[in-house]
Amino acid sequence: MELLEILECSPPLTREPLDTQQAAGVAQVFKALGDPVRLRILSIVASHAGGEVCVCDITGAFELSQPTISHHLKVLKEVGLLTSERRAPWVYYRLVPETLAELSALLNTPSTV
Repeated sequence: MELLEILECSPPLTREPLDTQQAAGVAQVFKALGDPVRLRILSIVASHAGGEVCVCDITGAFELSQPTISHHLKVLKEVGLLTSERRAPWVYYRLVPETLAELSALLNTPSTV
């Protein structure tokens, strides 16, 4: 089962406990977000005008090698937080809003909890 499917099937945490497969899938997403570089990359993409950003702009924001940035982008794509499109020599990245919405729904708790 893909991570987005796991998130879609996961109830809000306050409604019922996650099963083992759901917890493992959700943990992969949070593990990806737990790295400061990946969290910054996600923030750069999310806040960029037009909703997408060229890899050249992402790489320029860090004092890291291009292969290291590529690894972080790959992790974010694997968990379904980013998608990409190649245009000539560059790759452009966009958020996957459905994944963020599912994470938000999972964490949404009534204020009375």
